[in-house]
Amino acid sequence: MAHKSDLIASDIEAYLKSQEEKSLLRFITCGSVDDGKSTLIGRLLYESKLIFEDQLSALEADSKKMGTQGDRIDFALLVDGLASEREQGITIDVAYRFFSTEKRKFIVADTPGHEQYTRNMATGASTADLAIILIDARKGILTQTRRHSFIVSRLGIENVVLAVNKMDLVGYSQQVFSDIEIAYRAFARELGGIEHITAIPISALEGDNVVEHGEAMGWYTGPTLLEHLETVGVRDAAQSKPFRMPVQWVNRPNLDFRGFSGFVTSGVIRPGDRIKVLPSAKESTIKRIVTMDGDLDEAVAGQSVTLTLEDEIDISRGDMICAAGDPTEVATQFETTILWMADEPMFPGRPYILKIGTTTVNATITRPKYRIDVNTLAHEAAHELDLNEVGVCNISVDRAIPFDAYNDNRDTGGFILIDKITNSTVGMGMIHFALRRSSNVHWQALDVDRTTRAAIKGQKPIVLWFTGLSGSGKSTIANIVDRKLIARGAHTTILDGDNVRHGLNKDLGFTDADRVENIRRVAEVAKLMTDAGLITLVSFISPFRAERRMARELMGENEFKVVHVDTPLEVAEQRDVKGLYKKARDGKIKNFTGIDSPYERPENAAITIDTTKTSPEEAADVIISHLEDWGVIARE
Repeated sequence: MAHKSDLIASDIEAYLKSQEEKSLLRFITCGSVDDGKSTLIGRLLYESKLIFEDQLSALEADSKKMGTQGDRIDFALLVDGLASEREQGITIDVAYRFFSTEKRKFIVADTPGHEQYTRNMATGASTADLAIILIDARKGILTQTRRHSFIVSRLGIENVVLAVNKMDLVGYSQQVFSDIEIAYRAFARELGGIEHITAIPISALEGDNVVEHGEAMGWYTGPTLLEHLETVGVRDAAQSKPFRMPVQWVNRPNLDFRGFSGFVTSGVIRPGDRIKVLPSAKESTIKRIVTMDGDLDEAVAGQSVTLTLEDEIDISRGDMICAAGDPTEVATQFETTILWMADEPMFPGRPYILKIGTTTVNATITRPKYRIDVNTLAHEAAHELDLNEVGVCNISVDRAIPFDAYNDNRDTGGFILIDKITNSTVGMGMIHFALRRSSNVHWQALDVDRTTRAAIKGQKPIVLWFTGLSGSGKSTIANIVDRKLIARGAHTTILDGDNVRHGLNKDLGFTDADRVENIRRVAEVAKLMTDAGLITLVSFISPFRAERRMARELMGENEFKVVHVDTPLEVAEQRDVKGLYKKARDGKIKNFTGIDSPYERPENAAITIDTTKTSPEEAADVIISHLEDWGVIARE
């Protein structure tokens, strides 16, 4: 006689096997605050458990292994539990929940409805096949309804269920439901991108039209929500698209094996198929498709595999293995739509890290072409993007990357932006297309390089980046250093904040966004000066660490040194040679560093000058001594 534990184990195995054979639908619930998302999810989880109470009875003794509850679920307790999670902040990140019915298995992304958590909703929607947009029947279409619908449409979700909830609180009125449906369909037509809308009147609390039809809404003859989720024909186009596999890592356990591992994002590949590796454009033929369970005759979208090739070609993490006959594009500049997800605004010109698939590159965003008002869909002029705002911007990256347009392939056309200092995700975006100049503009080879230009001057090129508060003495000290270097026969140039704003940057103001662009332009000019072999003295407040770091990354190794002219605010304000602090205190100058705009002190300055203890002449001598130590100039 079989042991009970053996029976339970076999039941578990059979159950898991049955789950593998079912199709999977990923969907997201979204909408405004208190529209009933927790109640709806609770109802679906509760009802799906009851549907399979008989099937799962043999598994209830081993509920811990199954991740299910042994006792009959109490719906009120389940809803209370979901609500409690929200109150405790657990769902600030996306909560993914799994449930299954006879016909299909589901993963639902449960996200908060508050506006400040729009980024979480977008994260959940990025992998969804369908979106349930809830509307409180009493309130109709709200701002957050429009915002979430806009994001859904831009993220490529073509199937939407318009779940008009709390029908019990409007007397199950058909007219109320009809008015909301008509208004939403009109809005969706303006949005574009949402191909299929199924409107269902429900009461998540009472269960009407969630799993079974409710008697109170006999006028509704369409499917219940669960019926629709079980039968909706989600277009699985991934396998019909050209083959794409971003390389996650190169697998070489010994000299006899070299494979390239990754997740197949689209298409089908078989041994003997011809492939192209981008961005190198090298081609080869698939030799084997290797998995832990043995070799495969083919690999399809959704599988993780290791590919071996007939030829030895150079492939690294971040490269893209594509169908040779239909490869991705490769470019360095793109038009994109960006959803900004950080409290600090997106400043054009500030460097970020862009991650697309397994590729990570440095990226710079231009000023938005326009910001999109999610309520009116109007295109508005914008200098920057704030939290939860959506804008169309051009992006430049520091090396060519393979990509598809997002509308063609969500996996190879979507990206995230990461702050270089905090390492936090600050934005997500979708590539529209490569900019034409990206493929038309090339580096011109020059016969005389920077090394030669510096050698004939008898010095090493370097940028001394003087930073500090207004009135700290940056320009004074830089001017003395310049004079002393010229007296020694050195070749120098000075880029001073005030002087540059009379010409190159005369079109810029003093907002945070303009300050970022101000420094970006100066950093690019400073780089050109080092290419000419010059010692370049840059004297700018440059209040933000991110821009100083961006300038550093433009230069060669050991060619950028920060000189922090460290003067306390009260001392700089006492000096106030130009009278700027007084004007700022009187409200006549806005965004003044140290008063109503921040100054981020350098964390690893090469030289720090305390101007309360050191005179400008003494400071200049200290700096020149460092230049000698660094081998920039010869000692006298």
